[in-house]
Amino acid sequence: MLLSGLTAASRGGLRRLSPLCGRLSTNPPGAQDDTQHHPPPESPAPPASPEDSEEVRRPRKDPSGCSVLLFPGQGSQFVGMGRGLLKYPNVKDMFAVAQRVLGYDLLSLCLEGPEEELMKTVHCQPAVFVTSLAAVEKLNHINPTAIETCVAAAGFSVGEFAALVFSGAMNFTEALYVVKVRAEAMQKASELVPSGMLSVIGRPQANYKHACLLAKEHCLSLGIQEPVCSVANYLFPDGRVIAGHQQALDFLQKNSWQLRFVRTKPLPVSGAFHTDLMKSATEPLREVLRQVEIRRPEISVYSNVDGKRYMNKNHIRWQLVKQLESPVKWEQSLHEMYERTQGQKFPHTYEVGPGKQLGATLQKCNRKAFKTYTHVDVTAHEE
Repeated sequence: MLLSGLTAASRGGLRRLSPLCGRLSTNPPGAQDDTQHHPPPESPAPPASPEDSEEVRRPRKDPSGCSVLLFPGQGSQFVGMGRGLLKYPNVKDMFAVAQRVLGYDLLSLCLEGPEEELMKTVHCQPAVFVTSLAAVEKLNHINPTAIETCVAAAGFSVGEFAALVFSGAMNFTEALYVVKVRAEAMQKASELVPSGMLSVIGRPQANYKHACLLAKEHCLSLGIQEPVCSVANYLFPDGRVIAGHQQALDFLQKNSWQLRFVRTKPLPVSGAFHTDLMKSATEPLREVLRQVEIRRPEISVYSNVDGKRYMNKNHIRWQLVKQLESPVKWEQSLHEMYERTQGQKFPHTYEVGPGKQLGATLQKCNRKAFKTYTHVDVTAHEE
């Protein structure tokens, strides 16, 4: 099944991205197709040069009148998501391709559940990925200018893959296959030891690093060797997600008042993502990234690892693997994306995908930028 002109897959309808107009293939990486990719050898580190030698730097655009797209991550999923997207071009085809790549009916899972299945890492990551790119199709239908004027994108954890597809750096089907492998590897890593993630809002005096150190010392006293407890997500000022061994998180909750935490809440995830406990998941992800074609993004895409823009294809491969074991620096990414001189207007921001969590973090990080924020609803129909 071949589809041309798929906005979320290639953004080929845009004049400035027309050379990247591609297709939506049902063949996962490694399968026989009419186009063979020969992945470059893995680089031990991102190249020092900010550009690939054969590529030319794009001119910087004035953000006034432009747009930014934010793609949510795991945890934003809910039963019924995608119901308001099926009427828009290409969306049903995207879910049909997803069924071929994943081997199960993703659309039915998104619309009808059961919830306990949708919440599993192996299912929710592909679900959020596809639903978010389907939301781009809706945005393109109701406000094509938002797509045409987009200058930057960022995604939270698995949302980063959707941002890269939207930017033209990855093919929809290949990226979905990578997300599938990533989710399976993360699920497997999560099952090795009891672990989890804890949302924390702290007072200004809270010392998160010291709190994690105390939690690890507690684990050592319980006989746990090489305990893990660290900040996994930087969300907004005084807002963190801490992840690690379950005993460490239990210690943090029990001693939250002494640690200057205002609120703690366990997250409904299966493991300690973005910590050292994900080390076993890195090799499967590294291997599948060798098999897929990756190009330099046609717009700025910001990495979770350091909050900086991706510079070239080798940089993308390196950072996506590193992301599994590194904290998501979302707050830093937002500061980098919205930094501007005094008096310069902010771009219009669109959160494309389930939930409004990224809008909430933007409001806490930059109230001025939030004034032009819009959520693209994935359940309601709009003309």
